[in-house]
Amino acid sequence: MSVNRFIWRGREISFRPGESIAAALEAAGIVRLGLDALGQETRYFCGIGACQSCLVRVDGTACEACLTPARSGMTVTPLEDRS
Repeated sequence: MSVNRFIWRGREISFRPGESIAAALEAAGIVRLGLDALGQETRYFCGIGACQSCLVRVDGTACEACLTPARSGMTVTPLEDRS
């Protein structure tokens, strides 16, 4: 049985098939998703993509973490990665 994992800030995050990035991060205890372009903290909020408060970059492309299914091997970073 293979384990489903993606990378968040150098950390492997496990997820269940069909789970969103936001749900997997929350299950791993990660609730702060970094900063947006205006320096405001991003987080998982509405769960339906309406608020865009959970914007992250997946393999370099901006997307809503609550709507994007997690995939093995993907790299997820904050929208504005200032690390």
